[in-house]
Amino acid sequence: MADMATHVITGAGSGIGAAVARRLRARGDELVLHARDAGRAKELAGQYPGSRTLVGDLADPDKLSWAFSHQSLPDRIDSLLHIAGVVDLGPVGELTPKTWRHQLNVNLIAPAELTRHFLPQLRLAQGHVVFVNSGAGLSAHADWSAYAASKHGLKALADSLRHEEHGNGVRVTSVYPGRTASPMQAKVHQQEGKPYEASRWIDPESVATTVLVALDLPRDAEINDLTVRPGR
Repeated sequence: MADMATHVITGAGSGIGAAVARRLRARGDELVLHARDAGRAKELAGQYPGSRTLVGDLADPDKLSWAFSHQSLPDRIDSLLHIAGVVDLGPVGELTPKTWRHQLNVNLIAPAELTRHFLPQLRLAQGHVVFVNSGAGLSAHADWSAYAASKHGLKALADSLRHEEHGNGVRVTSVYPGRTASPMQAKVHQQEGKPYEASRWIDPESVATTVLVALDLPRDAEINDLTVRPGR
């Protein structure tokens, strides 16, 4: 990518998002870090000095455009990195509409709305949209219906966007990590009633490496889909 590229990142507070943000900042790129509220924005600004923040609640995508209209946005965006996500497990027979809506809002509708909002800047820069999806975006198992549905939808969003924006020079990549050592994974294990051992799963740094490979690929090529599985 170009020198001093500007990246908008969701989910930079922990896990894969934090690993990606650290790597991009270390090489001198500009970061615009999404935060759900002003308190979280302050935390992120302290975590990544010199970075800008963008406040808006992904759980309420209807209000994102309004929230952004009251903030200064970057003129140039080289990449939009959708890494934030939420998960709540449960059988179809027990999941409530509220649980379904929360996961669909954060994992699917908010990324669609963020993409819509930043497409003009991405087209100008011939930028890149990266969706950090999940193995659940490719196959669904018992108790994973709502999360997997949101991630299957995210794959469809990425695939459609790729076809629509190819002529504008915007690249679109979906990354499908298997289980990754992160606070989200600890929560999943708690919901599954299983002990959590971080060493068994993918290091977030390894997934960050795959994201940077996609971003840094020369312009004559595009990584569409990248599946990453635990190697031990």
